[in-house]
Amino acid sequence: MKKLAPVRPSAKAVALCMLALQTFSSAHADSGRAMPRNVPSAYAQECAACHTAYPPGLLPAASWNRVLMGLDKHYGTDASLDATTVRQLNQWLQAHAGTYKRVTEEPPEDRITRSAWFERKHRKIEPATWKLASVKSSANCAACHAGADQGQFDDHNLRMPAGLDARSRRAWND
Repeated sequence: MKKLAPVRPSAKAVALCMLALQTFSSAHADSGRAMPRNVPSAYAQECAACHTAYPPGLLPAASWNRVLMGLDKHYGTDASLDATTVRQLNQWLQAHAGTYKRVTEEPPEDRITRSAWFERKHRKIEPATWKLASVKSSANCAACHAGADQGQFDDHNLRMPAGLDARSRRAWND
């Protein structure tokens, strides 16, 4: 049997740093804008039936609580669910709600699209773009963000929505 060479301290330090970074990356993947891995089936079925099933990290816990407690008048629609489902979804949303700096504020009407960070990230979008048939509203993240259903909103994964005028298409590519 071949004897293994001793591990140098510098190699050990590099290996530990790599392990720590890998651990941090996978822990970070379930926070912020990313969609957690343990999405309840009711969330995917009920919420995604009408709009993007938003990652819970996009709103603070208090906002999610108000959204769930007001499903009978959910932004002009009755989206009522049975009490057990509401309780299950609320527990999950509370556990994964945004806690980082970007979402410490509760946006007006608890709307993600009215939050300061959303408005800042989308400030160059012409108002007419939100009204395109391919977009419909600012709440339709998937119109431009190909990975929205997985909580992926990075700028390199954007797609231009159909119907943009020539000026908007040029601005899109800037």
